[in-house]
Amino acid sequence: MESNIPTAAPEDGFSRKDFLRMTGKGLAAGAVASLVTGQSSAQTSRAAGERVPARPDEPIVLEKWKSGVDQQSGPTPTPLAPDQRVGYAVVGLGHLTLENILPAITACKRSKLVALVSGDPVKMKKVANQYSVKPENCYSYQTFDQLKNNKEVEIIYIVLPNGLHKEFVIRGAKAGKHILCEKPMANSAAECREMIAACSQAGVKLMVAYRIQYQPHNRKLRELVQQKAFGEAKLIEASNAQSSANPEHWRHKKALAGGGALPDIGLYCLNTIRFVLNQEPEEVFAYQYSTPGNPLFTEVEELVSWQMKFPNGLVANCTTDYNVHESRHYRVLCEKGWYQMDKAFAYKGQKLQTAKAEGKMELQQEIGLAETDQFGVEMDYFSDCVIRNIKPFTPGEEGLQDHLLMEAIYQSAKAGRPVRISGLLPAGYRGPEPDLQ
Repeated sequence: MESNIPTAAPEDGFSRKDFLRMTGKGLAAGAVASLVTGQSSAQTSRAAGERVPARPDEPIVLEKWKSGVDQQSGPTPTPLAPDQRVGYAVVGLGHLTLENILPAITACKRSKLVALVSGDPVKMKKVANQYSVKPENCYSYQTFDQLKNNKEVEIIYIVLPNGLHKEFVIRGAKAGKHILCEKPMANSAAECREMIAACSQAGVKLMVAYRIQYQPHNRKLRELVQQKAFGEAKLIEASNAQSSANPEHWRHKKALAGGGALPDIGLYCLNTIRFVLNQEPEEVFAYQYSTPGNPLFTEVEELVSWQMKFPNGLVANCTTDYNVHESRHYRVLCEKGWYQMDKAFAYKGQKLQTAKAEGKMELQQEIGLAETDQFGVEMDYFSDCVIRNIKPFTPGEEGLQDHLLMEAIYQSAKAGRPVRISGLLPAGYRGPEPDLQ
Protein backbone atom coordinates (compact mmCIF):
# COMPACT_ATOMS: atom_id res chain seq x y z
CA MET A 1 0.00 0.00 0.00
CA GLU A 2 1.14 3.55 -0.60
CA SER A 3 0.03 6.73 1.12
CA ASN A 4 1.13 9.74 3.09
CA ILE A 5 1.27 9.40 6.87
CA PRO A 6 -1.91 11.04 8.20
CA THR A 7 -1.41 14.55 9.47
CA ALA A 8 -4.00 16.66 11.22
CA ALA A 9 -5.19 20.02 10.00
CA PRO A 10 -3.01 22.88 11.32
CA GLU A 11 -6.04 24.64 12.75
CA ASP A 12 -6.54 21.68 15.06
CA GLY A 13 -3.23 22.45 16.78
CA PHE A 14 -2.22 18.85 16.15
CA SER A 15 1.11 18.27 14.42
CA ARG A 16 2.49 15.40 12.37
CA LYS A 17 4.83 14.55 15.25
CA ASP A 18 1.86 14.47 17.62
CA PHE A 19 0.16 11.97 15.33
CA LEU A 20 3.23 9.75 15.11
CA ARG A 21 3.57 9.75 18.89
CA MET A 22 0.00 8.48 19.09
CA THR A 23 0.55 5.72 16.51
CA GLY A 24 -0.16 2.35 18.06
CA LYS A 25 -2.10 3.93 20.94
CA GLY A 26 -5.17 4.60 18.85
CA LEU A 27 -7.23 7.72 18.47
CA ALA A 28 -10.57 7.99 20.19
CA ALA A 29 -12.94 5.70 18.38
CA GLY A 30 -16.45 6.81 17.58
CA ALA A 31 -19.46 5.18 19.15
CA VAL A 32 -21.00 2.20 17.36
CA ALA A 33 -23.33 3.53 14.71
CA SER A 34 -26.88 2.35 14.37
CA LEU A 35 -27.66 2.26 10.66
CA VAL A 36 -30.91 3.76 9.50
CA THR A 37 -32.12 1.43 6.80
CA GLY A 38 -34.46 2.19 3.98
CA GLN A 39 -34.86 1.27 0.33
CA SER A 40 -36.40 4.36 -1.19
CA SER A 41 -33.10 5.59 -2.66
CA ALA A 42 -29.70 4.23 -3.65
CA GLN A 43 -28.21 6.98 -1.48
CA THR A 44 -29.75 5.60 1.72
CA SER A 45 -27.38 4.02 4.26
CA ARG A 46 -27.99 0.29 4.50
CA ALA A 47 -27.00 -2.57 6.75
CA ALA A 48 -25.20 -5.51 5.17
CA GLY A 49 -27.56 -7.53 2.97
CA GLU A 50 -30.13 -4.77 2.45
CA ARG A 51 -28.49 -3.01 -0.47
CA VAL A 52 -30.46 -2.40 -3.63
CA PRO A 53 -30.35 -2.27 -6.67
CA ALA A 54 -29.89 -5.65 -8.25
CA ARG A 55 -27.09 -6.44 -10.66
CA PRO A 56 -26.86 -4.58 -13.99
CA ASP A 57 -28.80 -5.60 -17.05
CA GLU A 58 -27.47 -8.14 -19.51
CA PRO A 59 -24.93 -6.75 -22.02
CA ILE A 60 -26.27 -5.25 -25.22
CA VAL A 61 -25.66 -7.71 -28.06
CA LEU A 62 -24.19 -6.09 -31.15
CA GLU A 63 -23.94 -7.49 -34.66
CA LYS A 64 -20.90 -9.61 -35.39
CA TRP A 65 -18.22 -8.16 -37.62
CA LYS A 66 -14.91 -9.85 -36.71
CA SER A 67 -13.82 -13.08 -38.34
CA GLY A 68 -12.84 -16.10 -36.31
CA VAL A 69 -9.14 -15.60 -37.02
CA ASP A 70 -8.96 -12.41 -34.91
CA GLN A 71 -9.12 -12.00 -31.14
CA GLN A 72 -12.75 -11.54 -30.19
CA SER A 73 -14.15 -8.63 -28.20
CA GLY A 74 -15.66 -9.09 -24.78
CA PRO A 75 -19.27 -8.28 -23.90
CA THR A 76 -20.35 -4.65 -23.96
CA PRO A 77 -19.95 -2.87 -20.60
CA THR A 78 -22.95 -2.85 -18.26
CA PRO A 79 -22.40 0.08 -15.89
CA LEU A 80 -24.89 0.96 -13.21
CA ALA A 81 -26.51 4.37 -13.40
CA PRO A 82 -24.39 6.89 -11.43
CA ASP A 83 -26.98 7.25 -8.66
CA GLN A 84 -26.99 3.47 -8.15
CA ARG A 85 -23.22 2.96 -7.83
CA VAL A 86 -21.72 2.14 -4.44
CA GLY A 87 -20.26 5.18 -2.70
CA TYR A 88 -16.65 5.08 -1.46
CA ALA A 89 -14.82 7.15 1.12
CA VAL A 90 -11.08 6.95 0.39
CA VAL A 91 -8.84 7.38 3.43
CA GLY A 92 -5.34 8.72 2.72
CA LEU A 93 -4.15 10.89 -0.16
CA GLY A 94 -0.67 9.56 -0.89
CA HIS A 95 0.95 8.10 -3.99
CA LEU A 96 -1.30 5.08 -4.44
CA THR A 97 -4.52 7.05 -4.00
CA LEU A 98 -3.63 10.01 -6.21
CA GLU A 99 -1.76 8.11 -8.91
CA ASN A 100 -3.98 5.03 -9.21
CA ILE A 101 -7.08 4.69 -7.04
CA LEU A 102 -8.84 7.98 -7.74
CA PRO A 103 -8.24 7.89 -11.51
CA ALA A 104 -9.51 4.29 -11.53
CA ILE A 105 -12.72 4.95 -9.63
CA THR A 106 -13.80 7.61 -12.12
CA ALA A 107 -14.06 4.87 -14.76
CA CYS A 108 -15.73 2.27 -12.53
CA LYS A 109 -19.06 0.70 -13.43
CA ARG A 110 -20.37 -0.04 -9.94
CA SER A 111 -18.36 2.30 -7.73
CA LYS A 112 -18.05 6.04 -7.26
CA LEU A 113 -16.06 8.43 -5.09
CA VAL A 114 -18.22 10.35 -2.63
CA ALA A 115 -15.92 11.23 0.30
CA LEU A 116 -12.28 11.84 1.23
CA VAL A 117 -10.35 11.57 4.50
CA SER A 118 -7.01 13.31 4.96
CA GLY A 119 -4.95 15.21 7.51
CA ASP A 120 -3.89 17.80 4.92
CA PRO A 121 -6.82 20.20 4.35
CA VAL A 122 -5.10 22.08 1.53
CA LYS A 123 -4.38 18.94 -0.45
CA MET A 124 -7.83 17.52 0.28
CA LYS A 125 -9.57 20.68 -0.94
CA LYS A 126 -7.65 20.54 -4.20
CA VAL A 127 -8.37 16.84 -4.71
CA ALA A 128 -12.03 17.33 -3.81
CA ASN A 129 -12.31 20.02 -6.48
CA GLN A 130 -10.63 17.76 -9.04
CA TYR A 131 -13.02 14.87 -8.35
CA SER A 132 -16.20 16.82 -7.51
CA VAL A 133 -16.36 15.71 -3.88
CA LYS A 134 -18.62 17.96 -1.84
CA PRO A 135 -16.93 20.01 0.92
CA GLU A 136 -19.19 18.45 3.55
CA ASN A 137 -17.90 15.03 2.49
CA CYS A 138 -14.30 15.87 3.37
CA TYR A 139 -13.12 14.58 6.75
CA SER A 140 -10.01 14.79 8.91
CA TYR A 141 -8.67 11.86 10.93
CA GLN A 142 -10.30 13.41 13.99
CA THR A 143 -13.73 13.67 12.30
CA PHE A 144 -13.44 10.26 10.59
CA ASP A 145 -16.07 8.70 12.87
CA GLN A 146 -18.68 11.12 11.49
CA LEU A 147 -18.76 8.97 8.37
CA LYS A 148 -21.38 6.94 10.23
CA ASN A 149 -23.83 9.76 9.51
CA ASN A 150 -23.03 9.99 5.80
CA LYS A 151 -25.66 8.02 3.90
CA GLU A 152 -23.77 8.32 0.63
CA VAL A 153 -20.84 6.26 1.92
CA GLU A 154 -21.23 2.48 1.86
CA ILE A 155 -17.56 1.43 1.61
CA ILE A 156 -14.47 2.88 3.29
CA TYR A 157 -11.19 2.23 1.44
CA ILE A 158 -8.24 2.32 3.88
CA VAL A 159 -5.08 3.48 2.07
CA LEU A 160 -2.85 4.33 5.05
CA PRO A 161 0.51 3.12 6.40
CA ASN A 162 0.21 -0.49 7.55
CA GLY A 163 0.54 0.39 11.23
CA LEU A 164 -2.67 2.44 11.05
CA HIS A 165 -4.84 -0.14 9.27
CA LYS A 166 -6.14 -1.79 12.43
CA GLU A 167 -7.32 1.43 14.04
CA PHE A 168 -9.14 2.80 11.02
CA VAL A 169 -10.64 -0.54 9.97
CA ILE A 170 -12.12 -0.96 13.43
CA ARG A 171 -13.36 2.62 13.53
CA GLY A 172 -14.86 2.21 10.06
CA ALA A 173 -16.60 -0.99 11.09
CA LYS A 174 -18.05 0.74 14.13
CA ALA A 175 -19.37 3.40 11.77
CA GLY A 176 -21.34 0.63 10.05
CA LYS A 177 -19.45 0.75 6.73
CA HIS A 178 -18.01 -2.07 4.65
CA ILE A 179 -14.20 -1.99 4.52
CA LEU A 180 -11.68 -2.40 1.70
CA CYS A 181 -8.21 -2.44 3.26
CA GLU A 182 -4.89 -2.18 1.43
CA LYS A 183 -2.30 -4.93 1.83
CA PRO A 184 -0.53 -5.94 3.96
CA MET A 185 -3.59 -6.09 6.15
CA ALA A 186 -1.82 -4.95 9.34
CA ASN A 187 1.44 -5.25 11.27
CA SER A 188 0.74 -8.64 12.81
CA ALA A 189 -1.57 -11.64 12.84
CA ALA A 190 -2.94 -10.49 16.19
CA GLU A 191 -4.03 -7.17 14.66
CA CYS A 192 -5.67 -9.04 11.77
CA ARG A 193 -7.75 -11.08 14.20
CA GLU A 194 -8.95 -7.90 15.93
CA MET A 195 -9.95 -6.38 12.60
CA ILE A 196 -11.83 -9.49 11.48
CA ALA A 197 -13.66 -9.69 14.81
CA ALA A 198 -14.64 -6.01 14.70
CA CYS A 199 -16.10 -6.30 11.20
CA SER A 200 -17.91 -9.50 12.09
CA GLN A 201 -19.40 -7.92 15.20
CA ALA A 202 -20.52 -4.88 13.21
CA GLY A 203 -22.04 -7.04 10.46
CA VAL A 204 -19.95 -5.45 7.69
CA LYS A 205 -17.81 -6.98 4.96
CA LEU A 206 -14.01 -6.82 5.07
CA MET A 207 -11.91 -7.31 1.94
CA VAL A 208 -8.13 -7.08 1.59
CA ALA A 209 -6.95 -5.42 -1.63
CA TYR A 210 -5.04 -8.33 -3.18
CA ARG A 211 -5.38 -6.93 -6.70
CA ILE A 212 -3.26 -9.73 -8.25
CA GLN A 213 -6.03 -12.23 -7.51
CA TYR A 214 -8.36 -10.20 -9.76
CA GLN A 215 -5.83 -9.52 -12.56
CA PRO A 216 -6.53 -11.47 -15.80
CA HIS A 217 -2.98 -12.66 -16.62
CA ASN A 218 -2.38 -14.01 -13.12
CA ARG A 219 -5.82 -15.59 -13.07
CA LYS A 220 -5.14 -17.25 -16.44
CA LEU A 221 -1.83 -18.68 -15.20
CA ARG A 222 -3.64 -20.03 -12.15
CA GLU A 223 -6.26 -21.65 -14.38
CA LEU A 224 -3.60 -23.38 -16.50
CA VAL A 225 -1.76 -24.66 -13.43
CA GLN A 226 -4.99 -25.96 -11.92
CA GLN A 227 -5.87 -27.71 -15.19
CA LYS A 228 -2.41 -29.36 -15.17
CA ALA A 229 -1.97 -28.56 -18.85
CA PHE A 230 1.78 -29.20 -18.43
CA GLY A 231 1.41 -31.86 -15.76
CA GLU A 232 2.11 -31.31 -12.08
CA ALA A 233 3.79 -28.13 -10.92
CA LYS A 234 7.10 -29.01 -9.25
CA LEU A 235 9.03 -25.81 -8.59
CA ILE A 236 8.29 -22.07 -8.44
CA GLU A 237 10.77 -19.21 -8.63
CA ALA A 238 9.45 -15.79 -7.62
CA SER A 239 11.01 -12.38 -7.03
CA ASN A 240 9.71 -8.91 -6.25
CA ALA A 241 12.32 -6.22 -5.81
CA GLN A 242 12.69 -2.46 -6.08
CA SER A 243 14.89 0.40 -4.96
CA SER A 244 14.07 2.64 -2.01
CA ALA A 245 15.60 6.05 -1.28
CA ASN A 246 14.05 7.94 1.64
CA PRO A 247 14.96 6.69 5.14
CA GLU A 248 12.31 8.99 6.64
CA HIS A 249 9.50 7.41 4.63
CA TRP A 250 7.01 5.44 6.73
CA ARG A 251 8.07 2.24 4.94
CA HIS A 252 11.36 2.42 6.83
CA LYS A 253 9.76 2.87 10.26
CA LYS A 254 8.90 -0.46 11.85
CA ALA A 255 5.97 0.88 13.90
CA LEU A 256 4.26 2.05 10.72
CA ALA A 257 5.40 -0.62 8.26
CA GLY A 258 5.66 -3.74 10.43
CA GLY A 259 8.76 -4.80 8.49
CA GLY A 260 10.68 -3.99 5.34
CA ALA A 261 10.75 -5.65 1.94
CA LEU A 262 8.86 -8.77 3.06
CA PRO A 263 5.44 -7.34 4.06
CA ASP A 264 5.52 -4.55 1.48
CA ILE A 265 6.55 -6.29 -1.74
CA GLY A 266 7.66 -9.82 -0.82
CA LEU A 267 4.07 -10.42 0.19
CA TYR A 268 3.14 -10.47 -3.49
CA CYS A 269 5.31 -13.57 -4.05
CA LEU A 270 3.85 -15.27 -1.00
CA ASN A 271 0.22 -14.48 -1.71
CA THR A 272 0.35 -15.08 -5.47
CA ILE A 273 1.95 -18.51 -5.06
CA ARG A 274 -0.72 -19.55 -2.56
CA PHE A 275 -3.37 -18.24 -4.97
CA VAL A 276 -1.93 -20.00 -8.05
CA LEU A 277 -1.49 -23.35 -6.29
CA ASN A 278 -4.62 -23.17 -4.11
CA GLN A 279 -2.45 -24.77 -1.42
CA GLU A 280 -0.82 -23.74 1.85
CA PRO A 281 2.85 -24.38 2.65
CA GLU A 282 3.77 -26.68 5.50
CA GLU A 283 7.31 -25.41 6.11
CA VAL A 284 9.42 -22.28 5.47
CA PHE A 285 13.17 -21.68 5.58
CA ALA A 286 14.38 -18.07 5.36
CA TYR A 287 17.42 -15.77 5.30
CA GLN A 288 17.37 -12.04 6.04
CA TYR A 289 20.00 -9.34 5.39
CA SER A 290 20.50 -5.56 5.59
CA THR A 291 23.61 -3.66 4.45
CA PRO A 292 25.45 -2.43 7.56
CA GLY A 293 25.41 1.35 7.94
CA ASN A 294 22.70 1.94 5.34
CA PRO A 295 20.29 4.46 6.93
CA LEU A 296 17.38 2.94 5.01
CA PHE A 297 17.59 -0.25 7.04
CA THR A 298 18.11 0.76 10.66
CA GLU A 299 14.60 -0.47 11.58
CA VAL A 300 13.46 -2.73 8.73
CA GLU A 301 15.14 -5.37 6.57
CA GLU A 302 16.55 -4.89 3.10
CA LEU A 303 16.39 -8.44 1.76
CA VAL A 304 14.54 -11.63 2.58
CA SER A 305 15.09 -14.92 0.75
CA TRP A 306 12.89 -17.85 1.65
CA GLN A 307 11.70 -21.27 0.57
CA MET A 308 8.22 -22.67 1.03
CA LYS A 309 7.66 -26.42 1.02
CA PHE A 310 4.17 -27.65 0.14
CA PRO A 311 2.54 -30.96 1.12
CA ASN A 312 2.86 -32.38 -2.41
CA GLY A 313 6.62 -31.83 -2.41
CA LEU A 314 6.59 -28.63 -4.48
CA VAL A 315 9.15 -26.04 -3.38
CA ALA A 316 8.85 -22.28 -3.99
CA ASN A 317 12.03 -20.18 -3.94
CA CYS A 318 11.24 -16.52 -3.23
CA THR A 319 13.28 -13.33 -2.92
CA THR A 320 12.49 -9.72 -2.16
CA ASP A 321 14.83 -6.72 -1.91
CA TYR A 322 14.51 -2.99 -1.24
CA ASN A 323 17.90 -1.97 -2.70
CA VAL A 324 18.06 -3.17 -6.33
CA HIS A 325 16.62 -2.19 -9.70
CA GLU A 326 12.93 -3.02 -10.01
CA SER A 327 12.16 -6.61 -11.02
CA ARG A 328 8.84 -8.43 -10.58
CA HIS A 329 8.35 -11.93 -11.97
CA TYR A 330 7.68 -15.59 -11.25
CA ARG A 331 7.97 -18.88 -13.10
CA VAL A 332 6.07 -22.13 -12.46
CA LEU A 333 8.07 -25.17 -13.62
CA CYS A 334 5.95 -28.22 -14.42
CA GLU A 335 6.63 -31.76 -15.62
CA LYS A 336 6.07 -30.93 -19.28
CA GLY A 337 6.70 -27.21 -19.55
CA TRP A 338 6.73 -23.91 -17.69
CA TYR A 339 4.68 -20.74 -17.25
CA GLN A 340 6.34 -17.38 -16.71
CA MET A 341 4.89 -14.02 -15.72
CA ASP A 342 6.96 -10.89 -16.31
CA LYS A 343 5.95 -7.67 -14.54
CA ALA A 344 3.79 -10.04 -12.54
CA PHE A 345 3.09 -7.72 -9.60
CA ALA A 346 3.22 -4.38 -11.41
CA TYR A 347 0.18 -2.16 -11.97
CA LYS A 348 0.30 -2.87 -15.73
CA GLY A 349 2.36 -4.57 -18.44
CA GLN A 350 1.91 -8.23 -17.43
CA LYS A 351 3.33 -10.70 -19.95
CA LEU A 352 2.35 -14.37 -19.70
CA GLN A 353 4.63 -16.83 -21.51
CA THR A 354 4.70 -20.61 -21.76
CA ALA A 355 7.18 -23.18 -23.02
CA LYS A 356 6.96 -26.89 -23.83
CA ALA A 357 8.79 -29.41 -26.01
CA GLU A 358 7.55 -30.13 -29.53
CA GLY A 359 9.76 -32.89 -30.91
CA LYS A 360 13.20 -31.39 -31.48
CA MET A 361 11.89 -27.91 -30.78
CA GLU A 362 10.88 -25.97 -27.70
CA LEU A 363 7.67 -24.12 -28.43
CA GLN A 364 7.49 -20.80 -26.58
CA GLN A 365 4.27 -18.80 -26.68
CA GLU A 366 2.93 -15.57 -25.27
CA ILE A 367 -0.69 -15.55 -24.20
CA GLY A 368 -2.12 -12.15 -25.09
CA LEU A 369 -4.88 -10.86 -22.82
CA ALA A 370 -6.49 -7.44 -22.68
CA GLU A 371 -5.24 -5.39 -19.74
CA THR A 372 -7.68 -4.06 -17.18
CA ASP A 373 -7.33 -1.31 -14.60
CA GLN A 374 -6.47 -3.47 -11.61
CA PHE A 375 -7.76 -0.99 -9.05
CA GLY A 376 -11.01 -0.37 -10.89
CA VAL A 377 -11.71 -4.10 -11.24
CA GLU A 378 -10.95 -4.64 -7.57
CA MET A 379 -13.26 -1.85 -6.39
CA ASP A 380 -16.09 -2.85 -8.72
CA TYR A 381 -15.77 -6.45 -7.56
CA PHE A 382 -16.13 -5.43 -3.91
CA SER A 383 -19.05 -3.16 -4.79
CA ASP A 384 -20.70 -6.17 -6.43
CA CYS A 385 -20.13 -8.16 -3.23
CA VAL A 386 -21.99 -5.44 -1.33
CA ILE A 387 -24.79 -5.28 -3.91
CA ARG A 388 -25.24 -9.06 -3.96
CA ASN A 389 -24.47 -9.56 -0.26
CA ILE A 390 -21.73 -12.15 -0.77
CA LYS A 391 -18.44 -12.70 1.02
CA PRO A 392 -15.38 -11.41 -0.88
CA PHE A 393 -12.89 -13.80 -2.45
CA THR A 394 -10.08 -12.13 -0.45
CA PRO A 395 -11.65 -11.52 2.96
CA GLY A 396 -9.80 -10.55 6.13
CA GLU A 397 -8.94 -14.20 6.72
CA GLU A 398 -6.77 -14.13 3.59
CA GLY A 399 -4.75 -11.30 5.10
CA LEU A 400 -4.46 -13.15 8.39
CA GLN A 401 -3.16 -16.26 6.60
CA ASP A 402 -0.34 -14.27 5.01
CA HIS A 403 0.63 -12.65 8.31
CA LEU A 404 0.87 -16.06 9.98
CA LEU A 405 3.21 -17.19 7.21
CA MET A 406 5.30 -14.00 7.30
CA GLU A 407 5.76 -14.38 11.04
CA ALA A 408 7.04 -17.90 10.44
CA ILE A 409 9.43 -16.58 7.76
CA TYR A 410 10.85 -13.98 10.17
CA GLN A 411 11.13 -16.65 12.85
CA SER A 412 13.06 -18.93 10.49
CA ALA A 413 15.42 -16.13 9.41
CA LYS A 414 16.15 -15.29 13.03
CA ALA A 415 16.66 -18.91 14.10
CA GLY A 416 18.54 -19.99 10.98
CA ARG A 417 16.50 -23.17 10.57
CA PRO A 418 13.30 -24.39 8.89
CA VAL A 419 10.04 -23.66 10.68
CA ARG A 420 7.00 -25.92 10.46
CA ILE A 421 3.78 -24.02 9.86
CA SER A 422 0.97 -24.33 12.38
CA GLY A 423 -2.20 -22.44 13.16
CA LEU A 424 -3.25 -21.67 9.58
CA LEU A 425 -6.96 -21.34 8.90
CA PRO A 426 -8.61 -24.33 7.21
CA ALA A 427 -9.79 -23.98 3.63
CA GLY A 428 -13.25 -22.58 3.06
CA TYR A 429 -12.93 -19.06 4.40
CA ARG A 430 -13.07 -17.42 0.95
CA GLY A 431 -16.15 -16.17 -0.82
CA PRO A 432 -17.12 -17.66 -4.21
CA GLU A 433 -14.83 -17.39 -7.22
CA PRO A 434 -15.30 -13.91 -8.72
CA ASP A 435 -17.03 -13.45 -12.07
CA LEU A 436 -14.94 -10.71 -13.66
CA GLN A 437 -16.35 -10.82 -17.20
